[in-house]
Amino acid sequence: LFPQQSGLYEYKIFGGLADCPPKLCADVYMDLDFRKQWDQYVKELYEKTYDGEKVIYWEVKYPFPLSNRDYVYIRERREMDVDGRKIWVVLAQSVSVPECPEKPGIIRVKSYKQSLAIESDGKTGSKVYMYYFDDPGGMIPSWLVNWAAKSGVPAFLKDIQKACLSYSKST
Repeated sequence: LFPQQSGLYEYKIFGGLADCPPKLCADVYMDLDFRKQWDQYVKELYEKTYDGEKVIYWEVKYPFPLSNRDYVYIRERREMDVDGRKIWVVLAQSVSVPECPEKPGIIRVKSYKQSLAIESDGKTGSKVYMYYFDDPGGMIPSWLVNWAAKSGVPAFLKDIQKACLSYSKST
């Protein structure tokens, strides 16, 4: 999907994660402390409650000479039964939280949205569907953002697959 306003693509990803059962995949995806171990781009990541709502702060390392980006977002995980199929759903969206102001030298990603659905592939793995959009802001040309997302999303799926395999060993 290509929204003309921003010049940035919205991504829909369909994939499979062999040897990663859906519950394990969802657990790994939700485990912020574990993500700090396997995701090389995490600079800072934590969950905090503001006005009774759990909010996640995530600072992402960007390559030199670009400034790091940070996200402030909410997310929710649900396990659903759809016609006898068990599906794990995770929804995430950026929010504005006055108690979590922007930091100097870091660009706040104000437009971020992600939907993730995971179900069994009928064997030992998972089928994964993801919708993803963010606008990293700053002065990065849209062609470069689109290229980075196009190569970064498949790399992320490989990384989470490796993380699932090591997570099952560490728990």
